[in-house]
Amino acid sequence: MAKKLTVTNKVNVTPLHDRVIVKPAAAEEKSAGGIIIPDTAKEKPQRGTVVAAGPGKKDEPVTVKSGDTVLYGKYAGTEITIDGADYIIMRESDILAII
Repeated sequence: MAKKLTVTNKVNVTPLHDRVIVKPAAAEEKSAGGIIIPDTAKEKPQRGTVVAAGPGKKDEPVTVKSGDTVLYGKYAGTEITIDGADYIIMRESDILAII
């Protein structure tokens, strides 16, 4: 059974089939040398936390679950905003690894 993502009492989002909703990790604020990175130069994070996962395809259940920290491709998924919070909805096949 798919778990619903409840962002507020009014909005429920349930991913279908092999889709996964991921909350991206925050972008780095400083470089390793201590230089502060401006917003325009920050790279998109490639790591995030699974918020909700669909049930999977007919013969392939989804292997990730809510709370898993995952790595995904740089241009994977579609960015969505729900009540001011940013999420990415993607296929499970776009996830590269579970950390």
